[in-house]
Amino acid sequence: MNSNESRTSHYRKDSLTLVGAVALGTGVMIGAGIFALTGQMAQLTGALFPLAFLSAALVVSISSYSYVKMSNAYPSAGGIAMYLKKAYGSTATTAFHSLLMYFSMVIAQSFLARTFGAYTLQLFEIDDSSLLVPTLGVGLLLMAFLINLSANRMIEGVASVLGFIKIGGIVMFGVVGVVVADKVEVNFSSSAPDASLTGFLGATALGILAFKGFTTITNSGSELKNPHRNVGKAIIISIALCVVIYTLVGFSVASNLSLQEIIETRNYSLAAAARPALGEYAVWFTVVLAMLATAGGIIASIFAVSRMLAMLTEMRLVPHRHFGMPGSIQKHTLVYTVVLGLLLTMFFDLSRIAALGIIFYLVMDIAVHLGVLRYLRHEVGAKPFILITAITLDLIVLLGFVWIKLANDPLVISIAGIVMVVILTVEVLFLRYNPIQVEHHHD
Repeated sequence: MNSNESRTSHYRKDSLTLVGAVALGTGVMIGAGIFALTGQMAQLTGALFPLAFLSAALVVSISSYSYVKMSNAYPSAGGIAMYLKKAYGSTATTAFHSLLMYFSMVIAQSFLARTFGAYTLQLFEIDDSSLLVPTLGVGLLLMAFLINLSANRMIEGVASVLGFIKIGGIVMFGVVGVVVADKVEVNFSSSAPDASLTGFLGATALGILAFKGFTTITNSGSELKNPHRNVGKAIIISIALCVVIYTLVGFSVASNLSLQEIIETRNYSLAAAARPALGEYAVWFTVVLAMLATAGGIIASIFAVSRMLAMLTEMRLVPHRHFGMPGSIQKHTLVYTVVLGLLLTMFFDLSRIAALGIIFYLVMDIAVHLGVLRYLRHEVGAKPFILITAITLDLIVLLGFVWIKLANDPLVISIAGIVMVVILTVEVLFLRYNPIQVEHHHD
């Protein structure tokens, strides 16, 4: 195999449309956000969870400002990795935070895979604690891997079709659920036993995880038509769509299930909410919708994250071995991405997968805003006040989430800390012994 080919990515200019980019972003967001996070958020903050979705939407809307500005100025297949490099140069800082984003995206794939398994089992009334949950998730990841070996147009086509189906189906679920409910208001006085301000912040953090799929769009800069305009536009459209959908469905679930029922069925709360509203046929409809949504989300996520790792490899910021595999670097990073996703799907439950994902994402997000604020705000035309607001909100939500997890599940915080230390150590050593020309931006 040619060594140059093994380190080269192949991107087809204009191979993705604006609609396709929106489908990729919403595919990841809707798959993770609605189907599994609703119950976990209710567990933290009680019946206020629809407001936690709105709180998360506010934080993400402000955070997206940096990504829209950067994508308009520097559209690239490297997405966030390229944005970090523009700010911090070819340094361990860039590599560390880029890998946090990479791992948070792989974690999102595992989250989707286990959600797929949990919902599928509701067709057969099998408890979601069954080993069939990770088994079905592994099968879905392998299917998504095969689809991602195909051309971009097939990936866009599959993601677009599934995206339209899920958006239409979920909107229908939300509207019908509200219409047939005995009451359409949410009892905001009903709270979880340990609900608190930190609980609301924790639920907001999980809500952010439901929106962060918009970042997959940033990796499509080299393939999207008219990227200087359409990457930012696709981000805005995707977030706006999800705000409407999440709010509608959140109120629909809260109108048809008691708080205790939402918490007890937290891994498949939409299917549970469909039963009292519309009966068993609605459960089947919701489960099939969840299966399609999570499948589309995984296909879209693998598409984006494998290309991000390929770009990091081309930047020579991460170690790479092809282990005898043929083809380009994109094929290799696709394999690594799926293998990591399989391991997480097999050994971690939904709650811990979500916790790891949001911690890694928020740390990376803060670094992006700081980089734009310190080094790039004049180049991209960003307003310092918005950047500082984004950093402040991220810090508040992150600290609140870590605090509540230290009280309820300190092991996951330990795992997150250990993984970050390992990533940073490996990167510092790798760059020390594999020096490249370091680029720094100066004030």
